Amino acid sequence: MSSSTWDVVIIGSGAGGLAAAVALANAGQRVLVCEQHYVAGGWCHSFTLQGYRFSPGVHYIGGVQPGGLLNAIYRGLGVSGDLSFVELNPDGYDHVLVSGERFDIPKGLDTYKDRLKARFPAEARGIDRLFATIERITEQAAIAAQMRSPLALLTLPFRAPHLVRWYFSSAQAFVDAHVNDPILKTILLAQTGDHGVAPSQVSPVVHALTMQHYFDGGYYPRGGAFAIPRAFVRALKRKSGELRLRTSVEEILIEEGRAVGVRLADGEVIRAPVVISNADPEITLSKLVGRDHLPGSMRRKLNSATYSTSALSLFFAVDMDLSAAGLDSGNMWSYNRPDVDAIYQQGMTDHNLGPDPIEGMFLTVTTLKDPSKKHSGHHTLEAFAFVSYDAFQQWESDHASEGVVRPSDYADFKEHLTDKMFDAVERIIPGVRSHVVFAELGTPLTNRYYLNATKGNLYGTHKIATQLGPWAFPVKTAIPGLYMVGASTVSHGVAGATSSGLAAAQAILGCSLHDLFTEDGPEIAIYPAEDVDQWPADLRERIQRRQPAEESDPLAEISA
Repeated sequence: MSSSTWDVVIIGSGAGGLAAAVALANAGQRVLVCEQHYVAGGWCHSFTLQGYRFSPGVHYIGGVQPGGLLNAIYRGLGVSGDLSFVELNPDGYDHVLVSGERFDIPKGLDTYKDRLKARFPAEARGIDRLFATIERITEQAAIAAQMRSPLALLTLPFRAPHLVRWYFSSAQAFVDAHVNDPILKTILLAQTGDHGVAPSQVSPVVHALTMQHYFDGGYYPRGGAFAIPRAFVRALKRKSGELRLRTSVEEILIEEGRAVGVRLADGEVIRAPVVISNADPEITLSKLVGRDHLPGSMRRKLNSATYSTSALSLFFAVDMDLSAAGLDSGNMWSYNRPDVDAIYQQGMTDHNLGPDPIEGMFLTVTTLKDPSKKHSGHHTLEAFAFVSYDAFQQWESDHASEGVVRPSDYADFKEHLTDKMFDAVERIIPGVRSHVVFAELGTPLTNRYYLNATKGNLYGTHKIATQLGPWAFPVKTAIPGLYMVGASTVSHGVAGATSSGLAAAQAILGCSLHDLFTEDGPEIAIYPAEDVDQWPADLRERIQRRQPAEESDPLAEISA
């Protein structure tokens, strides 16, 4: 049995794992990242089917602009020089479709408020009060995040009164307390899909932070989501770190109560005094560590953990002029009726699998976000609808190995669901079905197989109040030497997962966040999605020739 020794071994190459890897490698640590998939990135990965590139987990990101959180992180870690972004339509980076009406959510908080008040003048006072409270909640959440001791947390009612007042309420109750119009409520709750919890179940703090994340606009990585892990992998390799793909970890080794390394599926042992897992808690603690090695409190926490919902994911390409059909780089949040909570409650069940129409959908045209992604002149689109994992569990064992032929009943079920998804897409883009040149449907089993996500979950643990903040899974676990990062710890999404990786690096190195930003990378290039004439000449030329912006397969670098 072969073995090797590193300073740090990281399980999984999602945003949290790679952020920790680069931060620690920059500090001189010898870092190895083990990824079970054939491409790096976790939910930030991209894949190519018949020449069309799709990115299932990244559709827009906030904080990339100068002065933004992710801008500072990417520059400080030294990855910004290998990244560029496209800014979504500033007049409507999110479009809300409800009851035959479309409302465009614009860049800029004041612009957003003014547009809401112009559409709902009778609600002007409530709109002002609601956004003022959101501002206070987000400011006070930042204060709370810096509190490390139980004694400090006791001062929260005095230092963060709005946070404390609303934390255990719900986003639905929060919006209801400020405004009355059902269409306005739908607009304010439309971005519920960004955290995946029905408005009546999610803390207003989560929803407020989600909304605030995009007040300065939405941005898409040029080329697709894979550009983010590619930049991190390049930075890791510059510091002599290593990424191994198709490398599945079988066990986290525990000796005398502490983590000392991992055993791979092929039997190789990798020794390291620090182990960081980017897998979710069920995979990390139950499967890789083993419940027998967990302290009682940790085992109880794991037993009570619940996971976020999963989704149907439709990836397709069309030969249709989508701009002429009224679409642009902004995302579409489509609701058949002004009751976001009821629609998301349906998404937590098997409702969307049955005969009734899918009433809520997220749709995005990635080639209107990034025209350089076009293949053969066709547009690529991605559509998502929430669904429970339960109905797919019967086929779970059939997804145990790559290349397996799925049972015919599963294939028939997927065909039924694909038709349902296209029915919902047709309500947004009439006539689109006749222009489809390629389509593939992902199910919760797809997420479970490729991303090792418990029950195909999208956001790690369910983002309810009792699984957030002090009640989330800690980055530094009760097992010495073992750390956890990703959506079940600090927060979810690209920004949240990235922050969890930095939190792990801070804990391991015993330093401040600022101490991790040693590289002073260049400013990030940002191009406007709606004005290709402002793009560099070489990119404009490729777009005009309808050729992909990357001549060779851009995924090869992180799938070798």
